[in-house]
Amino acid sequence: MLIIPGPVALSDFRITKLLADLKAVETAIQAVSARFVHFVDQQGDLGASEYAILQQLLDYGSGPAEAAGAGIRLLVVPRPGTISPWSSKATEIAQRCGLAVVNRIERGIEYTLQAGAPLAEATQRQLAALLHDRMTQSVVFGDSAPDLFSQHAPQPLQRVAIIEQGKPALLQANQSLGLALSDDEIDYLVSAFEGLGRNPTDVELMMFAQANSEHCRHKIFNANWTIDGVQEGKTLFGMIRNTAQKNPDGILSAYSDNASVIEGFHNRVFRRDPVSGLYDYIEEDAHILMKVETHNHPTAISPHPGAATGSGGEIRDEGATGRGSTPKAGLSGFSVSHLKIPGYQQPWEEDHGKPSRIASALDIMLEAPIGGAAFNNEFGRPIWPVISAATNKRRRARIKTAIAAITNRS
Repeated sequence: MLIIPGPVALSDFRITKLLADLKAVETAIQAVSARFVHFVDQQGDLGASEYAILQQLLDYGSGPAEAAGAGIRLLVVPRPGTISPWSSKATEIAQRCGLAVVNRIERGIEYTLQAGAPLAEATQRQLAALLHDRMTQSVVFGDSAPDLFSQHAPQPLQRVAIIEQGKPALLQANQSLGLALSDDEIDYLVSAFEGLGRNPTDVELMMFAQANSEHCRHKIFNANWTIDGVQEGKTLFGMIRNTAQKNPDGILSAYSDNASVIEGFHNRVFRRDPVSGLYDYIEEDAHILMKVETHNHPTAISPHPGAATGSGGEIRDEGATGRGSTPKAGLSGFSVSHLKIPGYQQPWEEDHGKPSRIASALDIMLEAPIGGAAFNNEFGRPIWPVISAATNKRRRARIKTAIAAITNRS
């Protein structure tokens, strides 16, 4: 593994904010610094010219960061077994620049904490919790990440012994595999595989669970419905499609791809010629493509990357509709509960609690709009954050305060 130090990872504003958060946990903290570190997995040694190209590619930001002085070093890297979005893009760029020996490039952030007194291990772990997103990242104490590029052989296919052990076997698999199956789903699966006379594989169960995940719900939307003893003639998807069937005027494509197209108008369009690679005005029918992507759960768990990949999925589906499209503009909408801004909490902001894995409303509003904007910026596409309006005057004022906070932070 080749390790190449990178530029400063956080702006002065973010360092100041982070230092205040660290001091709130441990008053002995005196300073904190952060710099990017690049890890390169390669098939063989890089030649001098190849190494020079790699250094050019990794020369960005404000220039190389100065090595920090003595202190506690914590390295924040992607969780083992995952590939970060940054890695996917950086690796492809490197390979397209002729660096065929590069298997993968990954990036981490090296934090150096300087304290006025020795810190207990438990305190260090409390501080580490403020430096990383536990859903997408891991913390390594030191300056190396030996497991970052580790490869593991695929595990053998497993079968759940429903035929031999019945429902308890599936209940245990539901816990160990993290399937989150409901009671009625478990009963359905037990009955189905007993009827088939065979045991399900772990792959089949995982696919069943994903088909009804927050992101899909396919079996609900395509299910038959019986209401008050009368079976409905259409599924939920059928009801949605019925609108387009009753009013087809102006619709060029709907429900056949992951986006829809309506009639536009004939116009001179400024676009890149796919053959010559040159931009010019072209006379063509400029139809309008629209796409909505929900990323509720990912954004609630990990606001910045959740919103970023939500925007990426939306742009991807637009580009994959028909012969493709040119991204123009986007909206990024957020609806959250009480923000409870420190030092500015309001009397009506009651604490109703939340799951520990979910980010706070304030964290979502501070991080998610930046994540959505960051992904859109890579495509040169403007995006506007939209916050759901509240009828309560005090809540409207609260939202304005949140927008101001987001603007200042960005």
